This record gives sequence, structure tokens and C-alpha cells, in this order.
Amino acid sequence: MSVKIRLARRGRKKKALFDVVIADSRAPRDGKFIEKVGTYNPQTIPATIELKGDSILQWLMNGAQPTDTVRAMLSYHGIMHRMHLQVGVRKGSISQETADQRQADFMKKKQDKLANRVDGLAKAKEDDRKARLAAEAKVKDKRADAVRAKKEAANKVDTTPSAEEVSTPATEE
Repeated sequence: MSVKIRLARRGRKKKALFDVVIADSRAPRDGKFIEKVGTYNPQTIPATIELKGDSILQWLMNGAQPTDTVRAMLSYHGIMHRMHLQVGVRKGSISQETADQRQADFMKKKQDKLANRVDGLAKAKEDDRKARLAAEAKVKDKRADAVRAKKEAANKVDTTPSAEEVSTPATEE
């Protein structure tokens, strides 16, 4: 029996949610599965991925093959790196303590990179907001200047004396 780690779709039309499942490769996509080991929600930004790392690692060490999408998610969460280190421990090339330390360093770098990316996205969003506000303020000032010029022109026309008022002097009785 060939075992796959793959996604099983659920949710409604155009609002897909996925379960990460361990299933026989012959079973249908949304059909029978052996174990549910996580969830994936691509609708959120960034996508929400929750995995049971120990269970997935056990299945990988026993020969389960992840699909391409699931492999990318496992790499993103450091599970594939952890499996690589565990293979080295099994072969005797490194000790368990060394593998744990390397995994901790790897995850720290990954968390730092993710935090920088989130900060960069937040900064870009704030810069975009400021640029839109500045553009809006320019348009507002331009409109205010046009209205002010129009009012000044109207006042100038109203305050000039007519030809009759200028030519006839006022007589006092």
C-alpha cells in the first residue's frame, strides 16, 4: 500500500478549505483517509497552515510521500528539514543533540525572515496609505484654490461700480 500525505478539499464553492491527510494513494481525493494531520486555509493573508509536526514526521520516516503542495508546506514549517536531520541521526552521522540544535537554528532564521517579511508588508501598506492621503490632499487643495479663485472673480465683478454710478455725481439737497 502506497501512502500519500495530501490535501482533501472541504468548504463551499469558491471558499475552499483543505485538510492535510494521510491517505492510501488509490483512495479518492475527498474520500477515505487514514489520519488527519493538519489544516490549510488559503483564504487568509497570509495562508493559515496548522500541522501536527510529530505525526507527520513519523509518517514521513515510515515512507509516506507528500504531494508537491504538501511538500512545500512541510518545507515552510521546517518538517522536511527535521526529517533530513533525523535520517542523519538514524545513520549515525550526527547526534540527536546536534540535530536538535541545527533544527532550532533553522527555525530561528526562518522566524526572523518571516517577521521581516511581515514588517515589510506592513511598512509598504502604511507607505501606500500615506501616498494615497497625500494625493487626496493635493486634489483637495486644487479644488479649494479653484473655488477660491471663482469666488474672488465673482466678488471683483460685484464690487466694481456700474457706468451710471460713475458718470452721475450725487447731488445734495
